[in-house]
Amino acid sequence: MIVTYKEDLIGGPRHRKVSTGTSLRMLTREDGVGFSFHDTELEAGTTTTLQYKNHIEANYIIDGTGELENLETGEKFEVRPGMTYTLDKHDRHQMRSHTKLRIICVFTPSLVGTEVHDEDGSYPLL
Repeated sequence: MIVTYKEDLIGGPRHRKVSTGTSLRMLTREDGVGFSFHDTELEAGTTTTLQYKNHIEANYIIDGTGELENLETGEKFEVRPGMTYTLDKHDRHQMRSHTKLRIICVFTPSLVGTEVHDEDGSYPLL
């Protein structure tokens, strides 16, 4: 059994600054469970363009509001608590945060935890 407390990870190597907020990597590859689990916060008024070419990502909105756009189709979705979205086709997308957003993210394959977004908004496969 793996037990982790958020407050024990804040400020450590699993607490990462991302371009528009922070990502707390609660589970990573070293935990050996086959996926990684992140508690991510995006600052209000930010726009993030991403495309995970090497990973599938599932997301659950815990708090905040915004707009999600699929940049391939032009579809736009209201972002609010209780929403899930899964990037199952390596979708190029843009997240616009109206307020501070808190998102629970699951990645497969799992992230090592030290990855940073490249110029395409993707994580390398380490």
